[in-house]
Amino acid sequence: MLTLYSVEGRRREVVTDPANAPLPPDIIWIELDNPTEAERAFVQRTTGIDVPVKEDLVEIEASSRLSVEDDVLYLSATALTGVQAGDPHTTPLGFVLTEKHLITTRFAALPSMAGFAEQITTGKKPPPCSAALFAGLLDAIVDRMADILERLGAELDMVSRRVFHARAASSDKVDRARPEEENLRETLGQIGKAGYLTAKIRECLLGFARIVPYVEAHGGAWIPDETKPHLASVRHDLASLNDYDAYLSNQVQFLLDATLGLINIQQNNIIKVLTVVSVVGVPPTFLASLYGMNFKNIPEYDWSWGYPYALCLMVVSAIGPYLWFKFRGWL
Repeated sequence: MLTLYSVEGRRREVVTDPANAPLPPDIIWIELDNPTEAERAFVQRTTGIDVPVKEDLVEIEASSRLSVEDDVLYLSATALTGVQAGDPHTTPLGFVLTEKHLITTRFAALPSMAGFAEQITTGKKPPPCSAALFAGLLDAIVDRMADILERLGAELDMVSRRVFHARAASSDKVDRARPEEENLRETLGQIGKAGYLTAKIRECLLGFARIVPYVEAHGGAWIPDETKPHLASVRHDLASLNDYDAYLSNQVQFLLDATLGLINIQQNNIIKVLTVVSVVGVPPTFLASLYGMNFKNIPEYDWSWGYPYALCLMVVSAIGPYLWFKFRGWL
């Protein structure tokens, strides 16, 4: 889909016939959503700019993601999508920035871009140029990732309380009634999802953190002075989010180690119980085997109380090791 934005006129126009449609002179943002060849040809015909295809945007080399040709900046990064649906993944996002136009190419729905588009068409103070528009769009994307990181931090705090405090002081009767291994399995699942999400956010942050200094360095000739502080603010926000994402990654690793430690303790307790049971059962088994031998000269065979004697001896031989384990604190 091809959408044109006239910020000054607060107009949004969807182009349905890119083969013959003209480009209005007041358009500064051209948005391509999963573009077709006809839509890419429209941009080429009306602006003289060749829009990169998806295969170009997924290249990981810095030279492929950041380049400049005749004062036209070609930029690409990865954006995060699918968080609200519970299926977070990255998608390529391309920018072509010139003095007159901002051209974006995306291949999935991005709530941050949709919200920003709504804001500039209905807001009181629209961006005055393409550079300001680009800075505002980056700011919206960064704010979206900041919100996701904040929610993720709150979820990790809940997991931390559940791992370290819930077993000792939780008032939730449902949690205490659930099997321990089910709680640990659910905790591991939450930690795994959090680790995956932090990794994807970090990938996106690193891409945008490269873009902003590149734009500041290579677009300085036509970027207005009033826009440069906005770009600097976005750069500082990206640096702080990178630090916070690294903190969350460390917290995820810590919680993973702690949960695996609890699983090991639970397994050790099970093995300890099995060991105690096996040791307690050895003396009665020995006595039963001893008195079960079919030899004629065993004197106990002639006792009238031999059977109760053997049973009592086996019970005592089982209780003795149990009391010893209890005395030593092994149970």
